[in-house]
Amino acid sequence: MSRDSAGPAPEVNVGSPNAGGPNPGGRGFVEFVDVEKSYDGRTFAVTRLNLSVARGEFLTLLGPSGSGKTTTLNMLAGFERPTCGVITLEGRSVDRLPPYERNIGMVFQNYALFPHMSVEENVAFPLSVRNTTKADVASRVGRALDMVRLRQFGDRRPAQLSGGQQQRVALARALVFEPSLVLMDEPLGALDKKLREHMQIEIKQLHTMLGVTIVYVTHDQSEALTMSDRVAVFNNGGIAQLGSPDDLYNTPESSFVASFIGENNTLEGKVERVSGKECRVALHGGGSVAALAIGVAEGAACHVAIRPERLKLAPASNGGNALAATVEGRIYLGDHQRLLARLESGQLLTVKVGPEAIMGNGEPVTVSCAPTDCRAFPADAGTGGSISKTGE
Repeated sequence: MSRDSAGPAPEVNVGSPNAGGPNPGGRGFVEFVDVEKSYDGRTFAVTRLNLSVARGEFLTLLGPSGSGKTTTLNMLAGFERPTCGVITLEGRSVDRLPPYERNIGMVFQNYALFPHMSVEENVAFPLSVRNTTKADVASRVGRALDMVRLRQFGDRRPAQLSGGQQQRVALARALVFEPSLVLMDEPLGALDKKLREHMQIEIKQLHTMLGVTIVYVTHDQSEALTMSDRVAVFNNGGIAQLGSPDDLYNTPESSFVASFIGENNTLEGKVERVSGKECRVALHGGGSVAALAIGVAEGAACHVAIRPERLKLAPASNGGNALAATVEGRIYLGDHQRLLARLESGQLLTVKVGPEAIMGNGEPVTVSCAPTDCRAFPADAGTGGSISKTGE
């Protein structure tokens, strides 16, 4: 895909009225201005990145592998230099500063703890390289271990700790020298589901308590929705959408974001007509729905996105959509069920229903929803990959 054909990447700023999250009152605490990164001069891992992060904000960079989120974090950390553009921290360009001069805390997926050092020595390491006095080191290490509730494990080696405890040590080490910015690169990726969910709560509590600015990288949308003030969804080397978790879930601006954030049904069809903010879509195989028109044109192919919880097994209310379907299966999940309903067109819908619903395979049902719960997007939107300069 040529960089020109990709069109301009969205320029987003934390100070925009609809951005959500903390208001910086002017320039961002962290700024990316026209930043690009290429490793070979032909393909771009990051392109035309303009992003502003407020002081005290928890911003998550979310996206699939190869979308540019980790490269963006590495450029901010100083592990990579941008091919072009400017990165500033507190108004000062950091493009030529080595990582150790940026005063940034880092937390990695693999913990990066020194195996031959005790917990206290690991946490004290950033202070020792900054020539902190012995008394101050002891005081700061104690406070940092108290924050993560590991004071009693100070004399243990990392190998004697669980995965969750090791990650808390890594957190304490990143915070002990009181950095103004902490970067986290997939820090919970090595933990099991239950521990991962527990650590999400702990990280968010620490952020609330300390007020430190955090830029967090993950491919897990549940982490992003749980912890963030705002989320930047990366795709194809740039930001597909930036907003609060609520904005991204309820008002996605593209088919990619609708599919990547949360569970989603996607119906294929063709736009019959557009009237104001709504359109009528003829579904492939038969039937039609009314939906919100998000950048679609009459006669164009489109994808209609509908969240499973927005669908109901009932006749349509006045002006609503109603589709005949047949139950094809169900997935019991304790507090709810996922019902699989095959439309007459052959397309499949997932419907979220209560645990008490009893329906057998082959049973006919009517699936309904409001037009405002459906979002029609152009079908030809890009889905990812590096951007190539070839042919420019």
